[in-house]
Amino acid sequence: MESEPLLASAERSWCADPDFGSQERLQRSGPGSYCSTSTPSGPPGRGEARGPSLEEPNGNEDENLYVNQALVFIEDAIQYRSIDHRVDLNSLQLYRWYYSDLCQWILNVTIFVNLALAFIEKPSSLTVTSDVRYRKDAWEPPCGLTESVELLTFLLFIADLSVKSYLIGWTEFLKNKWLLGYLLALGVSLADWTVSLCFMCREGVRIRRLLRPFFLLQNSSLMKKTLKCIKRTLPEMGSVMLLLALHLCLFTMFGMLLFAHAKDSKVDFEWSRYFRNLPDSLTSLLVLLTTANNPDVMIPAYSYNRAYALFFIIFTVIGSLILMNLLTAVIYNQFRGYLMKSVQASLLRRRLGIRAAFEVLSFFRDVTSRERDQESCVDCDTFTKVLLKVKLDCDCKMAIIEQAKSCPGGVISAERFQKLFDELDKDPVRQHPPQPEYQSRFLQILQIVGSHRYFDYLGNVVALGNLLSICAVLMIDAEKSGVDRDDFFLGAINCFFILYYVLEMSLKIFSLGIKNYVSYTSNIFDGVLTFILLVLEIATFAIYKFPHPGWKPDMQGLLSLWEMVRLVNMFIVFRFLRIIPNMKVMALVASTVLDLVKNLRAFAGILVVVYYVFAIIGIDLFRGVIPNPGNVSSSDEAPGNETSPCGSFEQLEYWPNNFDDFAAALVTLWDVMVVNNWQVFLEAYARYASPWSKLYFVAWWLVSSVIWVNLFVALILENFIHKWDRSYRHSASLSPSQEVEYHMTVQLMFREDLEEPTDEELLERLHHHPHLHLSR
Repeated sequence: MESEPLLASAERSWCADPDFGSQERLQRSGPGSYCSTSTPSGPPGRGEARGPSLEEPNGNEDENLYVNQALVFIEDAIQYRSIDHRVDLNSLQLYRWYYSDLCQWILNVTIFVNLALAFIEKPSSLTVTSDVRYRKDAWEPPCGLTESVELLTFLLFIADLSVKSYLIGWTEFLKNKWLLGYLLALGVSLADWTVSLCFMCREGVRIRRLLRPFFLLQNSSLMKKTLKCIKRTLPEMGSVMLLLALHLCLFTMFGMLLFAHAKDSKVDFEWSRYFRNLPDSLTSLLVLLTTANNPDVMIPAYSYNRAYALFFIIFTVIGSLILMNLLTAVIYNQFRGYLMKSVQASLLRRRLGIRAAFEVLSFFRDVTSRERDQESCVDCDTFTKVLLKVKLDCDCKMAIIEQAKSCPGGVISAERFQKLFDELDKDPVRQHPPQPEYQSRFLQILQIVGSHRYFDYLGNVVALGNLLSICAVLMIDAEKSGVDRDDFFLGAINCFFILYYVLEMSLKIFSLGIKNYVSYTSNIFDGVLTFILLVLEIATFAIYKFPHPGWKPDMQGLLSLWEMVRLVNMFIVFRFLRIIPNMKVMALVASTVLDLVKNLRAFAGILVVVYYVFAIIGIDLFRGVIPNPGNVSSSDEAPGNETSPCGSFEQLEYWPNNFDDFAAALVTLWDVMVVNNWQVFLEAYARYASPWSKLYFVAWWLVSSVIWVNLFVALILENFIHKWDRSYRHSASLSPSQEVEYHMTVQLMFREDLEEPTDEELLERLHHHPHLHLSR
C-alpha cells in the first residue's frame, strides 16, 4: 500500500497516509474527514461548511505531521534532494535521522574505509619504498582481518540500502537504476567475499575490489549527474576522436613509407627505432601527439636531412595544436550544455520542494483557521516556526525570516513563498563589528594608523623584505657545510621580523577590536602564524640562548638550532601568502582554486573512481612483471643501468613505477597521466609484460588526460569567468566595511542561464508524487 489520501481541501489538498497500511484512521473517518479514501463527486467551494474533522483536526499529532512534512520538504529543497519519499510521521523522522550529520558521517567513513582496504590487503602497500631494488617484504594481514572489516562495511551498506528503499517505497525502488545497481554490487561483493574465505584468501582475482568505487558513486547525487553528463558527451566527442584517429593512421602510413627500411644506415636508424612496424609507428606518433617524445622522434631523420622536419611539424600542428584543442572546445561546449540541463533539473527539485512545503502549510492554515481566503496562503508565524527547525546557515535563515515578517497581513502567498528562498542563491554580505571608540587623541591617531589600508601595505612590504633576506642568506650559505655556517645572521633577521609581526598584530587588535579583527579571514591567518612564530622563537631562545656571532651551539632537545631556524623560515614563507587578498586578480584566482577544492568534489570523486579501477586492473595485469635488476643477469631482457640505452626505463631508474601494490599503482598512473616520458612506460611494459599492454596505457591516457583533464579545465574556466563577473558586479555597490563571501557551486555557476519552472509545471509534478496526492 503506497499511500492514501490524508489531506483534502476544497480546491486543493495534500494527501498522505501517515500510517502506510493502518486502517485505524480510515475506520474513524467520517464522510467529511480528511482521511476519507473516497473522492467526493463535487468538492465544495472555499467558504462552504466543512466536516468536523477539518474544523477540529487531531490536535498536536496532526500539527506535528504538517510541520515535519514542511520541514523535510524545505530541507530537500535546500539540498536539491528529491521529495519522492514517504511522508508519514515515522518515515519523516527516519528520513531526517538518515540525513543527519552523524549518519552521513558514518556512511562517508564506511565508504572511505572500504576503499582504503586496498592499501592494506594483499598486495600490501605498507613498505617505505616501492622501488623493487630496495623494497623489503611488506607485512601481509592474516586471512580474515581485512575481510572482517570489509564485512562490517557491507553490513552498513545493506542498512543504507534498506533505509533508502523503505523511504522511497518499493515501486520507486524498482524504477531507480542506481539502487538496483547498489543491490547487485552488494550481492556480487558478498558472493566474492564468501569465495575468498572458502579459498583462505588465496584466490587470484577479487571482483569486489573493482566494485568498491560504485559505493562512492551512488552516494553522491552530483557525481551521478556528472557521470551522466559525461556519458551523454561521449558521442559528441566521437566525431573529433574519429578525426584524430584518422589523422594518426594517415600519418602513420606516410611515416612508414617515408622511413622505410633502406640501405643507408643514417636513414635506417629512424626506421629501426621508431617506424620498424605498424605498432611501433602508431606508438611513436601517438606519443608525439602529446609532445612527450619531441624532438627525440625527429632527430635521427632531421640529422640526415632537414626537410624531414616538415613531416613531424605538420603532424604536430594538425594533431596537437588543432585537433586536440578542438576536442577541448567540443568537450567544454557539450559538457556544459548537458551539465546545465542537469542543474536545471536540480532547480526544479528545489522549487518543487518549496512548493510542496507551501501546500502543506497552507492546508494546515485552512484546517486550523476559521478564515477562508480565496487565495492559498501561509501564516508567517507557522512558517517561522518551521524555518527555525530547518538545517540552514543562521544568517540566511534570519534573512528569510525578516522578509517573511514584512509580508502584509502576516500571510505569505505562493509566489512570495518561493521568492523568500531566493536568499539561498545570494552572496552573503557580511557586516563587520564596529571598531572600539577611544577618548584620548593619541589613541585615536594610533587607531587610525593601525586600521588604515596603507598599514596593511607596509606589512606586505615588510613580509617581502623578510622573504628576500631569507633568500639572500640561503644563497650565501648554500655551499657551506653545517660546521662552517654561522646561524647568527639568519637568527637575528628572524628575531627582528617576528618582533615586527607581533607589534603589527597587537596594533591591529587594538585598532579594530578583537571581534572585528577575527571577523577577517586574512587577520586570523596572520594571527595564527604570528603566534606560532612567536612560540618557536621563544623556544629557540630558551634552548639555544640569544643569537650572537659564532652562534653554533650543540644540538639540544628534539631539533638542532638549524632545524628550528629552518622551521621558522618555513612558516615565514607561508605567511607571505597574506599578500593574496590585497591583489584582486590573485585573490580571485585563489578563491577559484578554493572553490574547486570545496565545491567541485564530484569531479575529483570521479577521478578517484577512475584511478581506483585502473589501479586494480593494473595490479591484476602487471603485478611482479618489473624485476629486481639485482636478480637479473646481463644476458637477460632486463639489463642493468650500465648497459641500458639512454632514455630507457632502466637507465632513467624508473624502478619505483610499478603495479606491485595499490599505492605504487596510483603513482604510476599519475606519472602516465602527466604524459611526460610516458613512452618509457609503454616500451618497458611492452617488453616485460606483453606488447598488448600498450592498450591499457593508451586507454588510461584517453580517460584521464584527454577526457577528465579537459573537463576539469572547462569547469575551471566556467568558475573563474563567473567569479570574475560577479566580483566586478558587486565591487561598485559595496562599502569598504562590507565583505562578499562567494560560495560557488555548480548550481550557482549556471544560475543566470536557468529557466524558472512555471506554477502549472510544479503542480503537475506534484500530482505524480508517489506518496502524496494533490487533487483539485
